[in-house]
Parts: sequence; C-alpha cells; structure tokens
Amino acid sequence: MNEYIDLFTKTYTNYANYLWKTIKNPFPEGDFNFFYFVIVISLVVWGLELLAPWRKEQKAFRKDFWLDAFYMFFNFFIFNLLLYVALSSVTVEFLNNLLAPLGYEGGHLIDLSNLHWGVQLFLFFIIADFVQWCVHVMLHHVPFLWKIHKVHHSVKEMGFAAHMRYHFGETLVYNSFKYISLSMLFGFQLELAFIVYASAVAIGHLNHANLGWDYGPLKYVFNNPKMHIWHHAKELPESHPYGMNYGISLSIWDYIFKTNYIPYDGRDIELGFDNDEVYPKGFFQQLVAPFRKEK
Repeated sequence: MNEYIDLFTKTYTNYANYLWKTIKNPFPEGDFNFFYFVIVISLVVWGLELLAPWRKEQKAFRKDFWLDAFYMFFNFFIFNLLLYVALSSVTVEFLNNLLAPLGYEGGHLIDLSNLHWGVQLFLFFIIADFVQWCVHVMLHHVPFLWKIHKVHHSVKEMGFAAHMRYHFGETLVYNSFKYISLSMLFGFQLELAFIVYASAVAIGHLNHANLGWDYGPLKYVFNNPKMHIWHHAKELPESHPYGMNYGISLSIWDYIFKTNYIPYDGRDIELGFDNDEVYPKGFFQQLVAPFRKEK
C-alpha cells in the first residue's frame, strides 16, 4: 500500500510542478505547451464561429457558454491536477502487479516504436479513434454510462466549448480502454500521443462549433459539424434508438457499421434528450447527477 501512496504523491507533485511551469513559460524550448494550445485553438474556432456562423441568430456568448468554458478548464487541467494523473499512475502500477503472475512484465505485446514516425502516427491515430468510437457507442448503450454521458448531451445550443462539457467519469472510461488497447498491446513513441490528442481536441472543437461545414467528399472520412449536430439530436429515429454518428475524429466508422444518420440539414434541430428540461443546470449538480436516482 505504501508503494501506491508514494507513487500517487510523487506523480501529483510532478504534474503540479509541470502545470505551473507550462503556465509560466508559454514557449518552452523543445516542448509542447498544451495549456496555451487549448486556449489558442479555442479562440481560433470561436473566431470562425463569429465570422461565419451557421445559426446566425445564435449569440456569441450562447446559452451556457461560461458553464462549458469552466468544464473545459476543469476537465483539462483541474481534474488532471487534483486526481487523474496521479490516480492513473497508481492504476497502471496496480494492473502491472495484478498481471505479473500471468507472466506480464510490463511493456508492449507488439512494439511498433521502430517503425517510421509517420507510419506510427497514422496507426496510432486510426487505432485510438476506433477505440474511442467503440467506447462512445458503449456510453450510449450501457445505462449507468449513459447517465454519465448525459452531461455532454445536456447541451442545448451548440458551440466549440460544448466539446468540453463532459463528466470526468468519461475520462476514466475512455483512458482505461485506451491504456489497455494502446499502451499494453502496442508500443508507440510517446511524443505521438500528444500529436494525436491535440488533433482530436482541434477536430472536436470544430465538430461542436456553430459552423455549417461538412468538408465535401472528406465527410465520409472525417467527422464534421453537419454530421455531429445529429448526434446531439433530442428526437432519435426508430432505426437508431440509442443514438447515431458516434465518430470522434473520424466518421468512417459510422459509415462502416451503419450508425450514420444525416436525413437533412440539421442546423435548427432541437438538441438534448427526453425530459432534459428537468436535468440539473449547474456544474456541481451535473457532477452528482449520474449517482442520483432519476425521477
């Protein structure tokens, strides 16, 4: 037990120091500053919304804009600082110790780190996105996980920051599956994870933005605002009772597995879910909502 406590404390301290260092130094030499990247990409996509809004009557500071902005910083930085990074280190160590009697000594079953970095990046991006697509489908089909995911679907007006309105429990679910599938099965260069993660953040911001884009023929490969708006539709079709358009960065999985659904231009459809008018509106109320009995 002391081993896990020491690891938790050490990781917590290291991440706190790292975060403070990135805030103080916007341009670290030879390092990627994720803190300011999130701010910059958010401002860029917000600027695009203001220049070419899809829903022209929607205000720049749309409904729950500041709530979503707080979610963004909470999920990216506060939650990571207070719990996730340190807890994940303990979980990884626990998993390694648990699997040790079966002959697992850490490392990767398939080491891809010797491949050209471009090939690694492509494989990492494809595998990670497919894993997240599978997890996203699960969030809609498993009742308790849907309660957690409801926080994200409580958005009533779409904008870039809606991307970040999600319960911290989703981080635990997504990253657990990504660790098992990517870290334990495959060996990639660590730097590629930052590139893929940053790309997913940028694409996710665009998918939720007030933009009428679908990327033309590339819409069958990349997720886009005109496709993702239907994922947030309040009224679900009989053919997709649990939801549709589950893609994170890529739309191709939905076309492959027949979960795509874009019946017409969804610019003005109502967003949310059944009885969302009584769903909690505040941040802390939404955090505890999945653990309360629904009326």
